Amino acid sequence: MPKDVILTQEGLFNLKAELDHLSTTRRREIAARIKEAREFGDISENAEYDDAKNEQAMLEARIASLEDKLRSATVVDASDLDTNMVRVGSVVHVKDEAGKSNKYTIVGSAEAKPAEAKLSNESPVGRALVGRKRGEEVTIATPRGERKLKITKIDVGV
Repeated sequence: MPKDVILTQEGLFNLKAELDHLSTTRRREIAARIKEAREFGDISENAEYDDAKNEQAMLEARIASLEDKLRSATVVDASDLDTNMVRVGSVVHVKDEAGKSNKYTIVGSAEAKPAEAKLSNESPVGRALVGRKRGEEVTIATPRGERKLKITKIDVGV
């Protein structure tokens, strides 16, 4: 049974765009590769054909995965958010023990990108921040030991 997928409006748009690209452009490209590989002759010993068929299988699996996510998606409406409490869709400004400031956007797991400071609500930091208010301090267990973050500001995300 698929679990609910929480998405922001931006995440919903990105997943739909990826699905559209994969199910149109990429499908046509792979079909053309398969057709070309068939023309090389015996497909039982044709590495090009096998490679194209494997890529097609991976593409179809990704398309099915995206369709499942979109079917079970719950979209967070930014207009429903407030700046009193951290929720999916919030932009959270925090300060650590060393005084270093960071800004994280809390998103659903389907659109998490830690390199872009988009943290999943299911990640250790995201889980610790969700439901908290401005001025609160949270302690997060990390592989390097405990880390303390103080919430300095909460904005409404996109």
